[in-house]
Amino acid sequence: MSVSRSAIKKGPVARSTMELQPFVWEGTDKRGVKMKGEQAAKNANLLRAELRRQGINPGMVKLKPKPLFGAAGSKITPKEIAFFSRQMATMMKSGVPIVGSLDIIANGHKNPRMKKMVDGLRTDIEGGSSLYEAVSKYPVQFDELYRNLVRAGEGAGVLETVLDTVANYKENIEALKGKIKKAMFYPAMVLAVALLVSGILLVWVVPQFEDVFKGFGADLPAFTQMIVNMSRFMVSWWWLILLVSIGSIVGFIAAYKRSPKMQHSMDRLVLKLPVIGQIMHNSSIARFARTTAVTFKAGVPLVEALGIVAGATGNTVYEHAVLRMRDDVSVGYPVNVSMKQTNLFPHMVIQMTGIGEEAGALDAMLFKVAEYYEQEVNNAVDALSSLLEPIIMVIIGTIVGGMVIGMYLPIFKLASVVG
Repeated sequence: MSVSRSAIKKGPVARSTMELQPFVWEGTDKRGVKMKGEQAAKNANLLRAELRRQGINPGMVKLKPKPLFGAAGSKITPKEIAFFSRQMATMMKSGVPIVGSLDIIANGHKNPRMKKMVDGLRTDIEGGSSLYEAVSKYPVQFDELYRNLVRAGEGAGVLETVLDTVANYKENIEALKGKIKKAMFYPAMVLAVALLVSGILLVWVVPQFEDVFKGFGADLPAFTQMIVNMSRFMVSWWWLILLVSIGSIVGFIAAYKRSPKMQHSMDRLVLKLPVIGQIMHNSSIARFARTTAVTFKAGVPLVEALGIVAGATGNTVYEHAVLRMRDDVSVGYPVNVSMKQTNLFPHMVIQMTGIGEEAGALDAMLFKVAEYYEQEVNNAVDALSSLLEPIIMVIIGTIVGGMVIGMYLPIFKLASVVG
């Protein structure tokens, strides 16, 4: 029989303000039943004493082994933050105090970084901080939108409701991101494999054919000679090609991250691409609508909400447009009028926003807009996948098949001469 750490009542050791270390232990209870678990303590002796106090006769007590690839563990993902929000909302609605909720969540996490962060949140709240003040210490994991929603929820006394809304929001946004990544990743990966196979053929297979061709004593067809020349170049300069390729990719990523102007230009270019551009447009509109609806519903003032929402659209073109909308709304323009001035939002979105403003139900109307455009993204991605499969097969067949045909052309030519 084994029990988890959560089944063991924590004593003073676990609440110590001094630095604690994770230990794993094994022992037996008063009935002689084997037990095991893990617990934080200042040292092994104090943990043994704590276990004896709880009626457990400790056997093995040792420091918990560090992960193979570093003690920090894997990074905290947005999905983990969404799940954290869902757990907090569920437990708080069930009447579990916020400190108890954080304690349960920390004990249930396998990711060391997530566990450490939740423990830090619990410690701060035990020290008198609000949840908003606690999460503000982790701006990478909890962005400005998350922090402002928590602050609004605490101020209105509806924190558990806001956390539930945040969980729904993050789950929807992550699902949308997953769809976009799927649309981009599949063709890129298949083309990368096609290039890799082509490189292998040029470096290892074509030279074997070239040795055979030398014995023919005749000129090679132009297409075959071109492939042979490419093979010679690859064999001689493969290291340079590899270095230039890696350097170009790394340099592009570094420049993209550091240059706002380049980000804006690339985002604008992506929006103009056929098929992909429309998917990105719909994605940005869906994220704008859902994020604005969530912040407005939580009680964040509209002007402040638009400032927060701008960075959540996922595209700098839309980000700049939303910031212009914020400036217009701050001087008295209706949202739908300021939206129309950006020349980015479809007529349907502008009309539905206007109806929502007039009816005093802007958040409800924006939720409907978000659902519609998220479904549009889903349908477009599915259609794109179906469309790309035959196109990619044709591209791969052309690249690989063309090289194979080029290698066999001299053999066909020789056979026709002999015949």
